[in-house]
Amino acid sequence: MRLVLVGPPGAGKGTQAQILSSKLGVPHISTGDLFRAHISQQTDLGKEVQEYLDAGELVPDEVTNEMVRERLAQADATGGFLLDGFPRNVSQADVLGGLLAASGHRLDAVLEFRIDEDVVVERLLARGRTDDKEDVIRHRQQVYRTETAPLLDYYADIVVSIDAVGDVEEISERALRALRDAK
Repeated sequence: MRLVLVGPPGAGKGTQAQILSSKLGVPHISTGDLFRAHISQQTDLGKEVQEYLDAGELVPDEVTNEMVRERLAQADATGGFLLDGFPRNVSQADVLGGLLAASGHRLDAVLEFRIDEDVVVERLLARGRTDDKEDVIRHRQQVYRTETAPLLDYYADIVVSIDAVGDVEEISERALRALRDAK
């Protein structure tokens, strides 16, 4: 199964990605994990990512696209994958579509985690991390609405939406049931 997870920061995508990856038997591919792996291994792409991060800038699509292209070409991802954090915008979605088409594949579904912004803000503030300030959290939500939410229209015919409020197991079961029902 080839899946993309979409939802606002704090919707629980990372937690659900780990569970769903295990239950579906496909690798969980997170752009954050890819960035950290390339940086720690001091690859050319990792050095480039580090320069952008050190400057407080977003990593350009071209760099992210290349990391994802390399990762999807690895043997464990040829039978399926679960993407978390990619694509982040319509331009990246076009690249992903091209990568999949070149190998004769397509996405099976885009799993949308729906959650009210105020619930996300509460959830993230409760974590108590130093970077989880309400204004920063609300800014991240705005960036999501502007850049990433348009993917829901882009992928409209394969979006599977689930309610992302509840305990972790309950949300996982909702997601698995929704994916089975969407087939």
